Amino acid sequence: MPAVPAVPEIDLTDPEVIRDPFTAYGTARESAPVARVTAPGMPPMWTLTRHEDARAMLADPRFAVTSGSFMRPDVPADCLPYMRTMSEMNGTEHARLRKLAAPAFTARRAAAFRPRIQPLVDRLLDELPGHADGGVVDLMEHFTRPLPMDVICELVGIPEADRLRWREYGATVAGASGQAFADAIPGIMNGAKEAVARRRAEPADDLISDLLSTQAEDGDRISVTGPGDTGLTDTALTDTALTDTVLTDTGLTDTEIVTLIWHLVMAGQTPTNLIANAVEALLSHPGRLAALRADPALMPRAVEELLRWCGPALLAIPRYALEDTELFGVPVRKGEAVTVSIAAANRDPRAFTDPDRFDVTRAAGTAGHLGFAHGPHFCLGASLARVETEVALATLLRRFPDLAFADPAGAQRAPDPGTWRLVSLPVTLKPGRSRA
Repeated sequence: MPAVPAVPEIDLTDPEVIRDPFTAYGTARESAPVARVTAPGMPPMWTLTRHEDARAMLADPRFAVTSGSFMRPDVPADCLPYMRTMSEMNGTEHARLRKLAAPAFTARRAAAFRPRIQPLVDRLLDELPGHADGGVVDLMEHFTRPLPMDVICELVGIPEADRLRWREYGATVAGASGQAFADAIPGIMNGAKEAVARRRAEPADDLISDLLSTQAEDGDRISVTGPGDTGLTDTALTDTALTDTVLTDTGLTDTEIVTLIWHLVMAGQTPTNLIANAVEALLSHPGRLAALRADPALMPRAVEELLRWCGPALLAIPRYALEDTELFGVPVRKGEAVTVSIAAANRDPRAFTDPDRFDVTRAAGTAGHLGFAHGPHFCLGASLARVETEVALATLLRRFPDLAFADPAGAQRAPDPGTWRLVSLPVTLKPGRSRA
């Protein structure tokens, strides 16, 4: 019987792992393609550390997301029907919902939405100097945290009068734990149901109206007659082996639309931490910041590099083995959790040249970063998050050319082994001469 290879172990409570996860996971990556992640109170997880292997697992139907992949806070019973999003689904169930929702989140739709993001950014930045105390303002509290929820409200069609309340929901969800998180859920669900009812009576130019229009038209119907015979290019279908079945697509139900809004609120908080991390990275690398200021056309490339180099996700959402299998000589039993160290994969020298170097001019290579995952569960809102981050950073840097850390030591990070995020981002700023 062949010997099981040595597997490095990463303790998520280790202060050094929390302080510098990129080094910890990078050391494990260069030791072995598989590591073991442990923490008190949770079963160990197998973790893939190398880019190519990570991509393969994320697209492998032998590993599936389940309700066990996600935190399940205690919520009122009437909220439960809306809690299970497409992130927890697989196969044809996931494919149907993704096919219906995906047209609203294409790169083209995100680009067309840019002019509606710009005023939201401008308004927050107009207000920013007024929040300064002794010349110092917390950029997270007053910019990066409210912006994503403002964008979601604009996208979905939440009335202006309700948006401050939704900002509070967003801040609570971004914290991702505690009783406050559970308490916010009924408010989000009720607000989403009200928004659906409102848009059924008064359609407008927003996501809910689009989805209700599709629902009223009874959607498109597709038939799947055999494995891979889908007539679609969506990886959610093509990566899934299908048996003889008929997949009937009749538009999203009201429950599914409310669930999609909940999904957006959950996943849509990524820019909160991405934009904050990006500002910290740029202020810590004056040469890169100067290059970006000198050539604003670099911004889309810079955002991709920021996602690779300091994106918020350190570990991918766990998948669970659907059968006994093996990963690089390591036996993985049915039901065991397998994840990806995004921090390690995004700095894998096998995929990226000089991977530990932050370079806003880095050209896109054949290996894409895993900041938005990969495979069937690639982030549905990736294009929107990219555009939102581009607009936020470009406008912030233009409006405040003297932006600087309030504390030369930098900003304080949250002791979170799964997410690379700041607690706050105190800065000093001096408004530019023009918003033009």
